Amino acid sequence: MEPAGASGALHFHGDEEIIEVVELGPPGPDDLANEMEDVDFEEEAVEGADDQAWETEEEDEGVEGMEAQDDSEVTFSEHSASVFCVSLDPKTNALAVTGGEDDKAFVWRLSDGERLFECSGHKDSVTCAGFSHDSTYVATGDMSGLIKVWRVDTKEEIWSFEVGDLEWMEWHPEAHVLLAGTADGNSWMWKIPGGECKTFQGPSCPATCGRVLPDGKRAVVGYEDGTVRIWDLKQGNSLHVLKGQDGHQGPLTCVASNKDGSLVMTGSVDCHTKLVNSASGKVVCVFKMESAASKPSAEEAESNSVESLGFCNVMPLAAVGYLDGTLAIYDIPTQSLRQRCQHESGIVQLLWEDSSAVVYTCSLDGAVRLWDARCGKMISEYRGHSAEILDFAINKDASIVVTTSGDHQAKVFCVQRPDR
Repeated sequence: MEPAGASGALHFHGDEEIIEVVELGPPGPDDLANEMEDVDFEEEAVEGADDQAWETEEEDEGVEGMEAQDDSEVTFSEHSASVFCVSLDPKTNALAVTGGEDDKAFVWRLSDGERLFECSGHKDSVTCAGFSHDSTYVATGDMSGLIKVWRVDTKEEIWSFEVGDLEWMEWHPEAHVLLAGTADGNSWMWKIPGGECKTFQGPSCPATCGRVLPDGKRAVVGYEDGTVRIWDLKQGNSLHVLKGQDGHQGPLTCVASNKDGSLVMTGSVDCHTKLVNSASGKVVCVFKMESAASKPSAEEAESNSVESLGFCNVMPLAAVGYLDGTLAIYDIPTQSLRQRCQHESGIVQLLWEDSSAVVYTCSLDGAVRLWDARCGKMISEYRGHSAEILDFAINKDASIVVTTSGDHQAKVFCVQRPDR
C-alpha cells in the first residue's frame, strides 16, 4: 500500500475544558489478587540493566543482500521469514524474544545474538511475544490463537491454550497474569501457570488492540467497529463504553495510557486520535489530521491511518505516528499540535524514552530515528535493514534498540550518545 501524501490542517473537536488530571491512588493489586485466587503480585523492585550484559562483538557477521550501511552491533538471523514482533526481558534487558512468519519464536541474547532456546510448536505466524514483569516467563502467541508460555530459566513450556484468531497479547504489569484479545471480540485473562481463566465479552467483531492500565485493575480495549471499552479486571464488567460520536469511525489500531493511567489515548484508521479521561470515560479532546494542500482523495484518505501513539513521561506531550509518515507531537494542556516531523515513508511504531522527551520511530523505509519532541528535530538515524521494520523495543536506559524486519532479521543498535 502506497503511503498517502503529506497531511496537514489540525482540527479539534469535543470538550474544550482544560484537562483535569485525576490522581489515582497507588496501585492496589490485592483485590485483583484475591479475585484471581492466589496470584502473586511480586513487589520486588525491577533491577537496573545489567552492565555486564552488553558486550558487543568487534565485527558483525556479513549478511548477503544487505544495504551497504549497517549501523547495528549484532544481527540475529535464525528466522527464515519476516520477523513480526520483539520484546526485551524487563529484569535484565539482556534477552530478547522474537516471533515471525516462519511460525517460530526464539529467545536470544542481545550481547552476541546467541540463541538460548526456540519456543517450538507453533503452526502459524508468531505475531505476539513478551516476557512477564519479572522475566520468569515468556509468552508466544500465533495468529491462529495458540498461546504458549515458557519458563525462561528451564527453557520448558509450562502452559498453553488455544483461543480464536489472536489480535493482541500482553502481560499484566505486576502479576503472572496474561491478557489477550481475539477476532471474535473476546478478551481473555489467565493466571499463569495455573490457567484459571476469565473472559470479557466485547461486540461481535475483533478486539483489535488492548492495554492493561498502570493500576493493574483495569484494561482498555479497542474494537474493529470503532468502540472502546474500559474493563474492570476484577469484576469482569465494562466500566465505560465509548461508541458513536465518542468512539471512532473505523477500526481501532492502537491504545495507550499515560504513566498514572488517568488518561487513555486511542488511535484508528479514521486518522483520529482521542484523549479519554479513564476515570469518567469522557473524551477530553480529538486530534485530527487532514491534508494541508487540499482535501485528500478517497484513495489517499483510505491509505492513511494512526499506526502508533504514546505519552511522554517527563513532559505533558503525546506522540502520534501516521501511515503517511507524519509524526505529530501534541501538547496535552493546550490540546494543540506542537511539532510535525515528516518521514518519507509510513511510521510503523513509535516509543518514548522513559526519562526524556525523545521519541523513537521505525518506518517502512527500514530506519530507526530519534526525535527531540521539544523542537521537532531529528537527533539521529540508524540503518541496517534491507526491508521495512515491523517492530522494535528499547532497553530501560535507552542505550539499545532492537528491531525486527521483513528482511528476516532482528538487529541490535547501540544508540547512546555522549551529548544526550
